Amino acid sequence: MRKILFVCTGNTCRSPMAQALAQHEFEKIDNQVEFFSRGLAVFAPSPPSKNALLIMQQYELDISYHQATQIQEEDIQVADLVLTMTREHKQYLTHHYPQWEYKVFTLKEYVEQEELDILDPFGGSLQTYQECAKDLQKQIILLSQKIK
Repeated sequence: MRKILFVCTGNTCRSPMAQALAQHEFEKIDNQVEFFSRGLAVFAPSPPSKNALLIMQQYELDISYHQATQIQEEDIQVADLVLTMTREHKQYLTHHYPQWEYKVFTLKEYVEQEELDILDPFGGSLQTYQECAKDLQKQIILLSQKIK
């Protein structure tokens, strides 16, 4: 089974939303992919942000079980693909774990989009989270098309 890791800053918004959206999308086409998410600066234990929960409910997805988790080298090692939300996340990982650089991309870079960052909704309005989730959903669909 292939493993795909999503990475953001605090692991309370973008990466858990990406994980849930990807799991849902890939259940339709390929059950041979496992998704997980981590953060670069996690204050554990932290649940998903309230607005991330609300937006995922609009997609009929439940992320209430999620607890923010700090990334460890083992996470990168076991992942077949590491997809970050921003160029800065990618730079951090490739600087600290250069041996795994070949499998680290921004999500948008991997699906060949021009703008490479998923904007951080943390602390923003529900509309900001909706826009982020919509962007993530678009990228996840492109990801599923690329991987299948």
